Amino acid sequence: MSPTVIDLRSDTVTRPTSAMREAMAGAEVGDDQFGEDPSINRLQERVAAMLGHEAALWFPTGTMANQVAIRTLTRPGDEVLAPREAHILWHETGGPAANSGVQVTEIGPGGGRFGPDDVVATRKPRGHMLQPPTTVVDVENTHNRAGGVVWTVAETLSVTAVARELEIATFLDGARLWNAAAALEVPIAELARPFDVVNVAFSKGLGAPGGSMLAGSRGFIDSAIRYRRMAGGAMRQVGVFAAAADYALDHHLERLVDDHANARLLADRLAESPAFDIEAEAVQTNILVFRTADDAPDAPTVVARARDAGVLVVAFNARTIRAVTHLDVTRDAVAEAAERLVAVAESAVPA
Repeated sequence: MSPTVIDLRSDTVTRPTSAMREAMAGAEVGDDQFGEDPSINRLQERVAAMLGHEAALWFPTGTMANQVAIRTLTRPGDEVLAPREAHILWHETGGPAANSGVQVTEIGPGGGRFGPDDVVATRKPRGHMLQPPTTVVDVENTHNRAGGVVWTVAETLSVTAVARELEIATFLDGARLWNAAAALEVPIAELARPFDVVNVAFSKGLGAPGGSMLAGSRGFIDSAIRYRRMAGGAMRQVGVFAAAADYALDHHLERLVDDHANARLLADRLAESPAFDIEAEAVQTNILVFRTADDAPDAPTVVARARDAGVLVVAFNARTIRAVTHLDVTRDAVAEAAERLVAVAESAVPA
């Protein structure tokens, strides 16, 4: 008999709970293009207040929200500064160049972070006859490819302050900002308010079936509405998605720390195996990025063998694997997944 499948590819694989489906079925809806969907209107007001911003706008996906944010904040030929391996550069199929005509420059030492000195050293002034002007600084919190790394409030304030001094707009790709706030035990507004524009997602750790939101000034949101339509994101009766997000905010925020604990459980077990190279103490949230040892099978091989054993994870490159815990995977399932991963990886490690 085939083993029970444990899906750790991403927290986007979560499915609506029965209670969330009931909330969606009972959602009050209207035409959002006319501003008449009461459920989405309430959600936008709620999230704007939670993030400490004036207004918010719903999007079907986080990538679209990121792209519209960049499109609204920049002009063709501008430069955007971002941490190394940023989502906007690595996982959005060249969107900044194709949609906005901008270039993205990676800064900082890696590991998902950079500091104010990196911004000062890299930024390019407006009006230079040769260089593209730096008009946006992008922060990713938590940082996906760095393993769910969290930016603290102090780090956030230091970078946004220097950007403000340099008259550079700040954008927070906060798809998993809920996780960052949970890990730091701070109100989410403390991480979001310092930025000019913030993106948060409902379809990851919160477990809703879709939806993200940009928050910023009323003027920014008014401009973003146009670019959302240009990108094909203008929808109609989206109240069903708003109901799912509302339910998630009411019921799934506090349990995010369970996913973090489960990720650490997975990391601790993998760290015991000679087949993996991992710093378990570096795991902060629900994303675990780890390497296979030099004398162990490579990452694609481990991923393929793990799939046969009923564990789904993702290979980032020849030696790097990502696993993500979420509300659809229990602590017992994570422990079982750890044992299966160790077994398939150690099968080829010399004794």
